[in-house]
Amino acid sequence: MLLGNDAADTGDFRVGIRLAHELGRPVVTGVTDVSVGEVDGRMVVTASGAGPDGHETYRVPLPAVVTVLEGGVEPRYPTVPGRMKAKKVQVEEREPSTAPSGQTRVRWALPPAAPSDVRVLGKGPEAAAAVVDLFESLGVLAR
Repeated sequence: MLLGNDAADTGDFRVGIRLAHELGRPVVTGVTDVSVGEVDGRMVVTASGAGPDGHETYRVPLPAVVTVLEGGVEPRYPTVPGRMKAKKVQVEEREPSTAPSGQTRVRWALPPAAPSDVRVLGKGPEAAAAVVDLFESLGVLAR
């Protein structure tokens, strides 16, 4: 599987690593060049890029997960004649033949907040006697 190295919005780089872990596949991250070929009768992916010690090259068996840094893979842009042909092509619309399956979202609701027992003891220095009485009733202050 070929993935981007990090998320554009948050900069997180964990998707490729987590996907490889879940699938039990080898992973190579942050590469700029990727090629697939056969070595000793086995299909392998060769991935290379800049590492902490200079240029690094990895060769891992397929299937594998590889994440690519921006700039290493150039996009292919359609030509003007290709765009003109694409405008004329009829798009066939179909209804799904099966019901959607997979995970569904569940909305969790928080329970209502417990009512709080608030008692106004007074204002300013006049409330001091009420505070002392409250501490005594709670057992915090002994006379």
